[in-house]
Amino acid sequence: MYDYIIIGAGSAGCVLANRLSEDPDCKVLLLEAGPRDWHPFIHMPAGLAKLVGQKGVNWNYDTAPQPHLDGRTLWWPRGKVLGGSSSINAMCYIRGVPADYDGWAAQGAAGWDWDTVLPYFIRSEGNVRGGDALHGGDGPLTVSDLRYVNPLSYAFIEAGQQAGHAHSHDFNGPDQAGVGLYQVTQRDGARCSAAVAYLAPARTRSNLTVHTHALVSRITFERATSASPRANGVTYSMRGKAFHQPAAREVIVCGGAVNSPQLLMLSGVGPAAELRRHGIAVVADAPDVGANLQDHLDICTLQHCPPRLSYDRLGDLRIAFDYFLRGHRGPGSSNIAEAGGFVRSRLARDARCDVQFHFVPAMLDDHGRHRLAGDGYTLHACFLHPRSRGRIALASNRAGDKPRIEANYLGDAEGFDLKMMVECARLAREVFAQKAFDPYRGAPIFPARSDLSDAELAAFVRAKAETVYHPVGSCRMGSDAAAVVDPQLRVRGVDGLRVVDASVMPCLPTGNTNAPTIMIAERAADLIRGRA
Repeated sequence: MYDYIIIGAGSAGCVLANRLSEDPDCKVLLLEAGPRDWHPFIHMPAGLAKLVGQKGVNWNYDTAPQPHLDGRTLWWPRGKVLGGSSSINAMCYIRGVPADYDGWAAQGAAGWDWDTVLPYFIRSEGNVRGGDALHGGDGPLTVSDLRYVNPLSYAFIEAGQQAGHAHSHDFNGPDQAGVGLYQVTQRDGARCSAAVAYLAPARTRSNLTVHTHALVSRITFERATSASPRANGVTYSMRGKAFHQPAAREVIVCGGAVNSPQLLMLSGVGPAAELRRHGIAVVADAPDVGANLQDHLDICTLQHCPPRLSYDRLGDLRIAFDYFLRGHRGPGSSNIAEAGGFVRSRLARDARCDVQFHFVPAMLDDHGRHRLAGDGYTLHACFLHPRSRGRIALASNRAGDKPRIEANYLGDAEGFDLKMMVECARLAREVFAQKAFDPYRGAPIFPARSDLSDAELAAFVRAKAETVYHPVGSCRMGSDAAAVVDPQLRVRGVDGLRVVDASVMPCLPTGNTNAPTIMIAERAADLIRGRA
């Protein structure tokens, strides 16, 4: 029998598999629905552009039609592979700012304030620049400077300064604001996913078992007469066979903001009325399972440029040759979203930056699934602190069916999210208008005119905005009775069950979510082992 069963080998699951199996007296089982991370495009950073169409490593979710985005259905890619989304993301290493975590603690997530979580960020980080008061230099997650940068990315940084933004050399330093190059989760020019950083070093341990292609259908519980139901194992299917595996200590759900609430509900932990509607026996009535869903909505501004400057028409064979035969160098080592920045807009309601840029020296329409003719560049801009809240709901009682994603973008009552998305589009256009882009300036693509009113920009947002891949919050952590998990990440209403992933975040951090998810798992390992 295993002591711990971890469901999901994404960023959090890989961390926990490593940290819990450090104890040779603990037996750990890690279950992943997807395959091994064997695909070469996973490990070549620029290969992320080719992973868009790789259904074997992606859950390929779609939202329900979004009423405030012209009824469009938005694509939500999520990693279904060892490493999870850290195996398919753009590798930008961003933590957020101290006020994010102090805000979590103020909302009831005791023990998740900045002073408490910073040591876990430092523990995880192996920054090639070395360690200091804010950075780790020898952690398992390698954080590097880019080996290759397109000239258009430098033009963006210069244009950002001309627009009045500072030049930042470290978005995770004392002051996040400014424009610059991202540091990335890469090691020697290759992707350093959570699977590379945490799982690979632990795979030789005899007390760790990893099963891929293992889809968990439900968590099982034993019922005591005087105590809460206790998680005692999982049922799962693997290569056409069904299994039940008991757990002696805990079951730990690490499926992410979509899969974790879905699995809890399939297992009988969720809103009682919804569970009964799908014929699921109620183990614990937990109305907020699936609620509080948040994501960073993103608007892209696209511009043509002269030929042979962008990544739009680089030959795949040439990139692969340079990368694999010349020591992980050349454009293949690029994360594509090389530069970016953080801006405090004129509408900001606190001291934090409220807009993030990701600059891409290529034309990126509909996540790159729609190829455009010619050459160009793209500036993503997202509102970092949305007010809108959505929900993950069940579509059926079958684990193989995708859940219903009710993202509810721009659904806040006061309409502030739409105002901020218009501001995002305005700030992006302001950067593109600077002199630094004059040598590279072709015709505008999206939007096609430079004289749009705020009302026309709002229509542009409704027609073109997409996710920038940061869903969180659907198993909210807190001290109140409605919180799905307590500050120790234990699921309320049952025993022996925790959720450890981005779904427990009370609200979005100021930036990308992968580094905060790894931090959560690092601290969770200490909580589980009684060492926090």
